Amino acid sequence: MKINVQSIGLTPHAPLEEYLEKKLNKLETFYDKIISCQVYLKVENTTDKENKTAEIILDVPGDDIVVKKTCATFEESIDLCVDTAKKLLIKKKEMA
Repeated sequence: MKINVQSIGLTPHAPLEEYLEKKLNKLETFYDKIISCQVYLKVENTTDKENKTAEIILDVPGDDIVVKKTCATFEESIDLCVDTAKKLLIKKKEMA
């Protein structure tokens, strides 16, 4: 699976990118037809502490799977996105 990461308004450090890739690569164990993955990391300009948004778009045959979460840290946002994407992929696999 090809992973493309775009960060808006920030420069992701290497450990964050490694964390992201490790999490996303696990998704292939639930659904092996994922073509590619787009990740958008963005810091929302709000006064809230929960302003780190991660959006994951999985390119799969049929409909793309889009998940977007905002939390206090990127790791937390990524975890929630991956958990939700995992459930959607399992559901898609069962329907196939």
